[in-house]
Amino acid sequence: MAHVEDGPDAAHQRPAGVDDATVRALGKLSEALETVERARGHLYSVHQLIGHADLMLDEAVELFRAAGHSGFADRIGRELIGRNVIAGRWTFQIVEDFDDGYYGTFRTLETQARDELAGGRRHLYEAEMKERRRTRGLPGHEARPAC
Repeated sequence: MAHVEDGPDAAHQRPAGVDDATVRALGKLSEALETVERARGHLYSVHQLIGHADLMLDEAVELFRAAGHSGFADRIGRELIGRNVIAGRWTFQIVEDFDDGYYGTFRTLETQARDELAGGRRHLYEAEMKERRRTRGLPGHEARPAC
């Protein structure tokens, strides 16, 4: 039977000289980025949902016309279809601005912090938490997958 290391792989081990405070700070920065990733997903959901709703309005206009309500059909067609969701912007422009600005800057800074302070290693805080919380030798609590 092959010997399996009992501990995190090299990519998840703290480099020499990296202190607890730095690991905690990197962990909090990573957690914040994960939260922004979730927000980004919601932003893309809004983008797709608004686009879908705008296309559904075409059918609503047709149905209002067929029901004899051309006034509402005309208003929806003129005032709502194709309307900016924020001054001067459709949702694709909002998504692009977010990605190129805030999100891009956030990812760059998080990567630079990991690279400069922890040799590029990710999730050190979580890897160390796993080591503290797992039960060694119990199935389902292995440090890493068997090779």
